[in-house]
Amino acid sequence: MTAGMALFKQQTVEDFYVIGEELGSGQFAIVKRCWEKSTGLEFAAKFIKKRQSRSSRRGVRREEIEREVNILQQTQHANIVTFHDVYENLTDVVLVLELVSGGELFDFLAQKESLSEEEATQFIKQILEGVHYLHSRKIAHFDLKPENIMLLDKNVPLPRIKLIDFGLAHKIEAGAEFKNIFGTPEFVAPEIVNYEPLGLEADMWSIGVITYILLSGASPFLGETKQDTLANISAMNYEFDEEFFCRTSELAKSFIRQLLERDKMKRLTIQDALDHPWIKSNEYKEETPITKTPDQTKTPDQTKTPKKRERRQLKTKRLKEYTMKSHSSMPPNNTYVNFERFVQVVEDISQMEGSFTGLASAHDSLQEDIDTLVSVYNHKESWYKEESEGVRHQLSQIRYEFRKVEAMKRSLQDEMKVVDVSVSDVSARYQERKKHFDALRQELSDELKWVQDVVGSLGVTGGVADGVGGGGGYLSCNFSTVFNNDVNEALKEMLNRSCGGDLLSGISLNLTESGLKR
Repeated sequence: MTAGMALFKQQTVEDFYVIGEELGSGQFAIVKRCWEKSTGLEFAAKFIKKRQSRSSRRGVRREEIEREVNILQQTQHANIVTFHDVYENLTDVVLVLELVSGGELFDFLAQKESLSEEEATQFIKQILEGVHYLHSRKIAHFDLKPENIMLLDKNVPLPRIKLIDFGLAHKIEAGAEFKNIFGTPEFVAPEIVNYEPLGLEADMWSIGVITYILLSGASPFLGETKQDTLANISAMNYEFDEEFFCRTSELAKSFIRQLLERDKMKRLTIQDALDHPWIKSNEYKEETPITKTPDQTKTPDQTKTPKKRERRQLKTKRLKEYTMKSHSSMPPNNTYVNFERFVQVVEDISQMEGSFTGLASAHDSLQEDIDTLVSVYNHKESWYKEESEGVRHQLSQIRYEFRKVEAMKRSLQDEMKVVDVSVSDVSARYQERKKHFDALRQELSDELKWVQDVVGSLGVTGGVADGVGGGGGYLSCNFSTVFNNDVNEALKEMLNRSCGGDLLSGISLNLTESGLKR
């Protein structure tokens, strides 16, 4: 398959391989021996349970399996397990891998009667070479521990190391920040515990812990509980106990110290570790016995052998105790993989801390604004108090004037009512007088008409008498004048009694002239 292409064969693995006995198991995976039907070659089949839904916590997400397969496809090294094929069904993804049958490195060393630093470095160097291959391709394993350091075949003088289980491995991209909470607590670096950006340096820390255990049989940070272990790592709480390291070389301790460095920028890189004097010097020591040919030169070494053997036996005894304890006390898979909820909580806390920082800054700015507003308020309040006194006085005057206006208004309304009543009364009296006057005028008109008729009749009679008798004109004239005067006086008296003297004052009725005109 092409590197970087996770092409899962949608076929039944049993059609191509004979599945044998179980070799090991983990939280969501089981490894079985298998034989390829077409060639008869032996392999290891790793059955990984797939997560069936996003809400489920059981099984491994398919994208994580794809990442593991992609990394395995890119690796081809003597100290790294070889990838062969991959199959997928409804519930599992099956990785067909190189069969690594020699068991764990620590189990192999614990069974030995003796172990020297020179022998230890041979295995440490193989681990370093495998990790060097990964780091040169910017791949971090992130789960280096004794259980993942296997032997291809233990029945050879120098067994070959094989690094296995790339389920947590990641390719480190330049410029991309990567954080996660994963790995085995006993072997994780401080940056994992503290949820800081991760890189290749985390693997170097794990190698330091492995070397410490390999040389002493004791774990540097292991506590009573997982929380104690993580706290020890975060606090860098470890030491070279004299009981365990009394015969260990200073070079070996220096190697471990430079790997168990909290500041990952000061930690040994993989190339620095390969070039370390402890690794280099022990390489040289392994070659020196081959160059020694005289028997005399071997005698001093042989005389020292018993002391070294006693020390080595102590080391293997402690290492055996450690491996027995780790196998008995730890579950089959002691890796707390994908603590997604915890990671999410940590991310939420990180975001909340950022939010709190922003809130604190906003609070400080807001406090300044509040102080300014309070100062302005106090100034305005004093000004308003002064102004309010003047306004209150003005309002009091306005109320007083308003009450006066209201009183005047009520008085005017009362007077208007009285005037209305008086006008109504005057109007009624006026109408009554007008009617009475109209009646009198009609009566007077009738009377005048009657008088005129009478006077007219008298005038005709007088004319006849004058024409017949002569000087009768003088008598007729006197009679009319006297009569008119009497009528005039009588009418004035009647009108005065009916309408009052003021109504007819200045009125002069000249009936004589009127009568003459008619």
